[in-house]
Amino acid sequence: MIRKLFLLVVIAGIAISFTADSPVGKQFPAMTGETLSGASKTLPADVKGKYTILTLAYSSDAENDLQTWLSPAYNKFIAKTGMMDSEYDVNIYFVPIFSGANIAFAGKMQKRMKEEADKDLHPYVLFYKGDMKELRDFIGLENKDVPYLFVLDKQGKIVYTTSGQYSEKKMEEIEDKIN
Repeated sequence: MIRKLFLLVVIAGIAISFTADSPVGKQFPAMTGETLSGASKTLPADVKGKYTILTLAYSSDAENDLQTWLSPAYNKFIAKTGMMDSEYDVNIYFVPIFSGANIAFAGKMQKRMKEEADKDLHPYVLFYKGDMKELRDFIGLENKDVPYLFVLDKQGKIVYTTSGQYSEKKMEEIEDKIN
């Protein structure tokens, strides 16, 4: 009996330690950036009133995985193709992050992406240049080699998070949160 109770306490402690650091339920920290179309956006202030999907990447390895999200997310949440228009009314931003010494490369990368990226994506690509400490500490961006995805509610609170490459399961979880 004591052994079972001890095991339950250990399991409860492990569960609490995993959920204590979760950003779910927290307000997303303010970050200001510029879209490829030249608009300045401050998140989450400028997106309140709608669910918002943010994908953040802060290394070239993470950017490769972020690319796996572009087409499916665009087709699901943005596309305007007549009969197949998206049924969702959400904000979505793909956010490459430049901090520290990498800030010097941001302008060059922004120019290159502006030339190479489909113009329909320009309003949805938001360049952030700034300090990574708050983002890393507050919302748990621990591994620079993977992209992070956050779903914010209409008030800017995080209701879902995942990381890594796109998958159908992750997309279903996102849809569940915004429906």
